[in-house]
Amino acid sequence: MFFTLSKIFSFLITPIVWIVLLVLISFIFRKKKWAKRCFIYTVIVTLFFTNSFISDFAVSLWEYPMTADKDLAPCYDAGIVLGGGMITIDKKYDRLAFRDNVDRILQAVSLYKTGKIKKMIISSGSGNLVLRDMMESSLLKRYFLKIGIPDSVMIVDSLSNNTHQNAVNSAEIINKEFPKGKFLLITSAIHMRRSLACFKKAGVKATPYSTNKLTGKLIFDVGHFIVPNINALDAWDNLIHEVIGYIAYFLWGYI
Repeated sequence: MFFTLSKIFSFLITPIVWIVLLVLISFIFRKKKWAKRCFIYTVIVTLFFTNSFISDFAVSLWEYPMTADKDLAPCYDAGIVLGGGMITIDKKYDRLAFRDNVDRILQAVSLYKTGKIKKMIISSGSGNLVLRDMMESSLLKRYFLKIGIPDSVMIVDSLSNNTHQNAVNSAEIINKEFPKGKFLLITSAIHMRRSLACFKKAGVKATPYSTNKLTGKLIFDVGHFIVPNINALDAWDNLIHEVIGYIAYFLWGYI
């Protein structure tokens, strides 16, 4: 129930939905006196949420800082790789297809190849309301095997549909396999705050290893200030999803 409701709510709170609703209201009630005012609100909201500088600044306040390699321990027992929009499969051609969050996959491979992590705990189920059989962690394991990473290195959790379940299921694996181990938590910078809180609640102490950073040094450029950019809407979607998710997890007792 929580999983389904969270997906529906995540859709409803996106800026593009707000903009579309304002446009529809303006159109449906265009003969009313306040329809013109509603249209003005639509323009203001659209300009705000498509401003790259504003979205970059807001996201930068939430993203968890990266951990410098020099600040890492020489080696960790496992890297916990959290799923979410990393990989799918084209069933017609039986070909794996990588998506936006592929950075954490590459970072995990690099950490293993350089000896920073001994094993990988890959935690990700479907995470999709429709494609319930699309087990991301299993697909990711298939990819790792294909590029030569031994099966013995990977521990798969394909039952997790959200971050809370990632933490609970990973904690069970850790308590069984590495009761006194050291771990890296590998997920996107924007998702790291909620992830760390969930893992702490589950009793797992892990060093954060942020990936997929959406922002860098703020750009002070005229074009960046005033030219609308549709990609800013996507940044806002990610940020609002994480902030609301953090609040919901707190109220639900997951963190």
